[in-house]
Amino acid sequence: MSEAIIKDIQQKMDQAIQSFQKSLATVRAGRANPAILNSVMVDYYGAATPLNQLATITAPEARMILVTPFDKSSIGDIEKGIQKADLGLAPSSDGNIVRIVIPPLTEERRKELVKVVGKFAEESKVQIRNIRRDANDQLKKNEKDSEITEDELRQYQNDVQAETDKFIKQIDSLVEDKEAEIMEV
Repeated sequence: MSEAIIKDIQQKMDQAIQSFQKSLATVRAGRANPAILNSVMVDYYGAATPLNQLATITAPEARMILVTPFDKSSIGDIEKGIQKADLGLAPSSDGNIVRIVIPPLTEERRKELVKVVGKFAEESKVQIRNIRRDANDQLKKNEKDSEITEDELRQYQNDVQAETDKFIKQIDSLVEDKEAEIMEV
């Protein structure tokens, strides 16, 4: 029973890490990355539609992203959607494709992005700690219901804490890598 709780928290914490990695992908570093447009929504025929469902997004050069719409008539809507997303990007089109030139980051902007990464990291750590708290509550309930002994409760709580520490370290490692990528000139 309690081993199932440990497996469950491992799975939930792994999902939290994957979500954190997706959040990190949206943070712009020095080079072009099509993932920074994942959060862009475009008003397409009155419905908010993700940009990646309306166009192919590529990064042919280190400082440029190309957005090739499937429907050429949606180019204006795509440009407006990118501007509304407030990513600090200026799209331009030639009627067939939208080009987004990625400007070099200023030192001030790099520091702001590091703070954003820190915010994402803290949200993920809180999520991990909430999973730990729920697991410990379930273990205490099992002990109260005489499903496990007090000694087993302590051992399982230690296991839960070890898993929590492991995932927190993983988040810290991802943050270090992303900060190094952002601060790289």
